[in-house]
Amino acid sequence: MTKAITLDSLMPYFGCIALIMVGSLFFPQILSADYLLQQLQIAAFLGLLATGATIVILLGHIDLSVPWVLTGAAIISTALVGSGDPILSAIAIPAALLFGAFIGIINGVGVAILRIPSMVWTLAVNSILLGLAVLNTGGFNPKGEASPLMVGMASGDLFSIPLGFLLWMAIAACLAFFLLHTPFGRYLRSIGYNEKATFLSGVSTPSVIFVAFAIAGMCSALGGVLLAGYANQAYQSMGDPFLLPTIAAVVVGGTSILGGRGSLFGTIGGVLFITLLTSILSVMQISDAWRNMIFGFVILAMLLFQTLRKGLHNE
Repeated sequence: MTKAITLDSLMPYFGCIALIMVGSLFFPQILSADYLLQQLQIAAFLGLLATGATIVILLGHIDLSVPWVLTGAAIISTALVGSGDPILSAIAIPAALLFGAFIGIINGVGVAILRIPSMVWTLAVNSILLGLAVLNTGGFNPKGEASPLMVGMASGDLFSIPLGFLLWMAIAACLAFFLLHTPFGRYLRSIGYNEKATFLSGVSTPSVIFVAFAIAGMCSALGGVLLAGYANQAYQSMGDPFLLPTIAAVVVGGTSILGGRGSLFGTIGGVLFITLLTSILSVMQISDAWRNMIFGFVILAMLLFQTLRKGLHNE
C-alpha cells in the first residue's frame, strides 16, 4: 500500500479527538493550549522511537532492543558532556547517533545474514547492552550531564511549539518521503510482503534490512539524547517504559505487524493517541499495572480490527 492516508491511519486521530472530548468532561484543563503543547513535547520522545520502529515493522520484523539503545545513547552523550572536554562535548550527540546506527547494523546482521528471528536477536542484543551498562556503572546511575544543546532540543520551543516535536516532524517527513518516493521505500514494503520473492527479483534484501535497522537505531538513540536533555541526566533503565508504548503506537497507527502495510502518518497519530491516553490515565491516578493492561488491550483490539478489515477486503 503506497497511500500515506488510509482509514487505518486516520483511526488514531479520531481516537485523539474522542480522548480530548471525554477527558475534558472530567478535566477541563485538557482543552487548554498549554496542556496540549506539553503533550506534543512529551510525544516527541515516543514519536522518535515509534518512527524508527515503523521502518522495521514494515519489513515484517520487530526491534526489541529499543530500551537499551535509548539508554546507551543517553549514557554515552551525557558522559561525554560530563567529561568537561569541549571536543568530547561537541561530539556527544553524533557519538550517540553512531552508537544507535552501530547497534542497528548488528541487529541487521543477525536478522539478514544469520537468519535469526528478529524478536529473539534484538531481545538478546538488548540484554547484552543492559549487561554492559551495569558493568560500566556498577549498577549505579551513570555520571554526566546534558549539554545546553540537548536541553534546548528537549525543552526549548519555537513560537511556543516544542523543538522536540518539530525535530520529530522533520525526521518523520524526510523518512516518509523516502518511503513513498524512492526505491528504498518500495523495497522495504516488498520485503514486508514477501522477502524471498523480493530477493529473487534482484533486490539486495540484506542491504535494505541493514539500512532499516540502522535508521531505527539512530531514531532510538536520538530519543535517548532528547530524554537525557529533558531530565538533564541519564539513568538506569530509562528506556524500559517505552518498549510497549512504542509498539502500541505503531500498531494503533495502522501498520501491520506482519509487514508491508502502514505509514508514518498513521504512526504519528498512534503516538499522539498513546501520549494522550497515558496522560489521562496518569491524571486519573491509574496504576502502572492497569496502564500496561490497557496498552495490551489496545494493541489486541487494533490487531483484531486490522485482521477483520483484511478479511473483509479479501472477500
